Amino acid sequence: MQDELPEDSKLTRTKRQWAESGRFLTGRTGHDRLPPGQHEVKNWPVLDLGVEPAVDLNTWRLDVTGLVEEPLSPDWQSFGAYPQTTLRTDIHCVTTWSRYDNDWQGVRPRDILEDAGLGDDATHVMLHSHDGYTTNLPLEDFMSDTALLATHWQGAPLRSEHGGPMRAMVPHLYFWKSAKWLNGIEVMAGDRPGFWERNGYHMYGDPWREQRYSHD
Repeated sequence: MQDELPEDSKLTRTKRQWAESGRFLTGRTGHDRLPPGQHEVKNWPVLDLGVEPAVDLNTWRLDVTGLVEEPLSPDWQSFGAYPQTTLRTDIHCVTTWSRYDNDWQGVRPRDILEDAGLGDDATHVMLHSHDGYTTNLPLEDFMSDTALLATHWQGAPLRSEHGGPMRAMVPHLYFWKSAKWLNGIEVMAGDRPGFWERNGYHMYGDPWREQRYSHD
């Protein structure tokens, strides 16, 4: 796991201003598959913090740490030996775009965490990425039926620009919660903010309740 990203970049300052001004908030309800304030796109926009890390599969590891009975650090081959799951989901970005019918393949987070064994006080996880990014999630959301540690999208290996070789995918929350380039899962007792949560974004991030920012 790397050090936290600097929080004084132009992008971070802009996003903090969005949070302070309530940019994109509508106060309306969504309809059908589209949460409030969202619009459907056919492409997949690329959003990151300006760093696309070069991830070497020969040295790749996923560190599972914190409140677990047995910390794990599977390499790429060991990770790929876990049961594979395919899912079709919609995804919703806090910047107002939504994309329907994404076909994913990967490993369920609960399979990894059950293998590690959860401590009695475990309630949340902090996800850590190769670029230093972090984001927090309730444990029950990260272990839900629709959450995935995704390695493939639309039948092909996940491209680096979209978080490959592996990213989190938690589709019922805004997509900043689905950390790209995942390399660490830290199991915690209680919640604490990750990168965007420290910079004005909501601690949970439910698109249907328009939980974009911390004051919502």
